Amino acid sequence: MENQPQNSAIQHQASGNNEKPIRERIAETLEFFFPGALNGPSTTEEVQFILDRLVKMDIQAIHVTHFNQLLHYVHQAGVTPGFFRYYFMSEQDKHPYPVDQIMDPTPGLDEKGISSLEQLEWGLRRFYTDALLYFGNIRTAYRYLRTMSYEDLVEFFSEQRFDSEFARSRGYVLAFQKIPIDDRYLISEIACKTYASESNSGKSTLEEILLKTYQARGRGKAAIKALVGESKIEAIHDPQNQLVLEFVSDDIELLDTEIENEAQLHDVVSGKVMTFEKARRSALENTKLYLSIVNELDVYVATSMRRRDDFRNMARDCEYIFKQQGLRRFRLRYFDPTMSAAENHEDKGLIECLMVKCAKALLYFAGDKDSFGKDAEVAMALSLGRPVVILCPDDANGETRMKFFRDVHPLGRLIRFENGVACGAIVTQKRDVAAKLLERIFDNGMEYDIEQNGDGYFRLRERLTGSVVRLQTNSEIVRESFFNYYHNIP
Repeated sequence: MENQPQNSAIQHQASGNNEKPIRERIAETLEFFFPGALNGPSTTEEVQFILDRLVKMDIQAIHVTHFNQLLHYVHQAGVTPGFFRYYFMSEQDKHPYPVDQIMDPTPGLDEKGISSLEQLEWGLRRFYTDALLYFGNIRTAYRYLRTMSYEDLVEFFSEQRFDSEFARSRGYVLAFQKIPIDDRYLISEIACKTYASESNSGKSTLEEILLKTYQARGRGKAAIKALVGESKIEAIHDPQNQLVLEFVSDDIELLDTEIENEAQLHDVVSGKVMTFEKARRSALENTKLYLSIVNELDVYVATSMRRRDDFRNMARDCEYIFKQQGLRRFRLRYFDPTMSAAENHEDKGLIECLMVKCAKALLYFAGDKDSFGKDAEVAMALSLGRPVVILCPDDANGETRMKFFRDVHPLGRLIRFENGVACGAIVTQKRDVAAKLLERIFDNGMEYDIEQNGDGYFRLRERLTGSVVRLQTNSEIVRESFFNYYHNIP
């Protein structure tokens, strides 16, 4: 487990510290879930009345009638018998997450009603988790769910699950065109600018640049590396040529080649052009295949790749994650960005937006630097309410990046446009954790902890990484105005 916040609520100490008097433990639990409710001067008698009844629940279980009476006593609306049964008296095996992981251990459930503080806290944690996950606001969720029958609640939350059984039973997709890992950098847009033929001369941009430099130096024997270096100086005021020359600067095989005439220069560059054209043809065919399964796309993989090693590392990491046994059983349809290309960058943007829209989850390889395009894809996925996993490099710089994304970055939590729920990304440095998170997402096995540090903010943290995935503000005016007016249409 990485970066787990050490919070009393997360560690369930409120229910676990049995050395305190039961009345004090009950008061601590109520203060956690209803901050400030026990402190008002006008509620003293009501609070004492409620505490008196709760203290006796181990010898006289609180059934739905008493539960509603206690709510009415503090001027709150009651709940249906189905709501009471669903949250406090029954475990659900068709919930969107494992309810048996809410508390460790799961308390005993009394068929007569609530008979222990642990059972009360278990039910409250379940409701608060659902409220933050699917409504973003506890009061809004209560208004909506408290009137539902048991059967309606079962159906409502069953519909929030991923259909993992269908995923495991579906057939495999048509095979993608294979592209050697060392050639995948050739599908990039800058590779196209480097090796695609110029319409007038029939030569690639790279050959045109190097030929001009070779002729200017008087021809003769020369290393490609030297020609590239001299060409960079000549292209100092030409940004596109600078990009082309920078792109080939880590191609050791090309740079170490020596030529003695223009024909050899043409042959050397033409060899690269042939490899480029083969990789690009395969990538274009793969894009057609990705579009043919976009309606079934499970995971969109986002990243920013500029160097050859970026493509190598991305391809290997992608293969490593999706070949984990826990994920292979779902036969996931995922988009590998090292295997796809578009005819032009306008089409590429449209295609990738469509994939983000259709994918059920997004995996973002953060890399060393920010990228507007990929940050935009993360923002789009969060605004659609999709689970977003951000994988940062497993080094010191990656740790800084992880903290930045998790705690600082403005895209760390965004509003789901459909319903106004504040959604947060899940951030890690470990490939195995990223794979486990995807497995839990598609197996309805995500685990969460509720945090309330006394500041009135309710935060729902993903348990493996400690990332805040949902948030309710402590500002009453922001909370009420937001959820009263968010859905208003001018």
